[in-house]
Amino acid sequence: MKLHKSILKWYDINKRDLPWRKTKNPYNIWISEIILQQTRMEQGIYYYNRFISKFPNLKSLATSEEKEVLLLWQGLGYYSRARNLHHTAKHIFYELDSKFPESYHGLIKLKGIGDYTASAISSICFEKKNPVLDGNVFRIISRIFEIKDPIDVNNSRKVFREKASELMPSNRYGDYNQGLMDFGSMVCKPKNPSCSSCMISKKCIAFKNEMVDLLPVKANKIKIKTLYFEYLVVNNNDHLLIERIDEGLWKNLYQFPVNVSSTKKNKREITKFFKDKYNLESLNLKMINSEYIQHKLSHILIKSTFWFTTEKIDTKEGQFTTILEDYPMSKLMHKFTEKYRSIFVSSEVKMVN
Repeated sequence: MKLHKSILKWYDINKRDLPWRKTKNPYNIWISEIILQQTRMEQGIYYYNRFISKFPNLKSLATSEEKEVLLLWQGLGYYSRARNLHHTAKHIFYELDSKFPESYHGLIKLKGIGDYTASAISSICFEKKNPVLDGNVFRIISRIFEIKDPIDVNNSRKVFREKASELMPSNRYGDYNQGLMDFGSMVCKPKNPSCSSCMISKKCIAFKNEMVDLLPVKANKIKIKTLYFEYLVVNNNDHLLIERIDEGLWKNLYQFPVNVSSTKKNKREITKFFKDKYNLESLNLKMINSEYIQHKLSHILIKSTFWFTTEKIDTKEGQFTTILEDYPMSKLMHKFTEKYRSIFVSSEVKMVN
């Protein structure tokens, strides 16, 4: 099947004007690919431009503080991406003499770079013949060949990789891979694909058999776990207590002290938890939000309540600040501070953006 000819011809006419396509510099391509993971294109472009403005090259990123990177990443989520970016930038700069590996096998050894990203960088920047497998490509291949193997099962990856490799052209590997991704995003869409105007629909088995809407197949539904986050907002003379998160999805971000549990806690239980935590004889708490502030992650639903106190607290576990905007925080923290800032701080306290 000469699919690659059709895709390349379509790409030459319809390719999206994206800022990282103005260069083959592996640093820029790497940044764009990491940002676009779990991120909508429109948002990705905004964050890419912002990131490159702050860290225009490998050296600027490698010699920065992680806190700076996390501050810039606020709002994108999946913060391990930012931590891995910083780690890998330092590794390439200090250990590899600022030279990106050109091969798939060299790239995939780097922290935060998996199969898809290694294939994308090696093909786009170095014209290596490595097929990319992202959601768009899985969808296109599953429909063209009417493959009913679930795309979210590891055993299926071999099937899709073999088909993707068969379809690769003899040159222009980077353009072809980007063409496939654009085509999946603009034509062979998850819902309401443009089959009537698709130049390869005659070769598409799923279109012929009216199976397009049923493909690709997914085997596993994500089970959502609910967690209750009870936050303590401590205001001592307009200095707010924050703590650095040591592990988990929000590692190295900052937040108000919190009690996390799988069941809802009442005021008595929450008061006891924070009294024990800070060795207090008494603690007067006032609920700030009567309704939960909810935050959805890929596999977790967080229901959060914020409690306010002006109790004098002496602790080495956190720090008091009047400038929250200097500290990287999760979107959940932003939701709360944006909505309730007038309740627990004076106008002198600078909030997160």
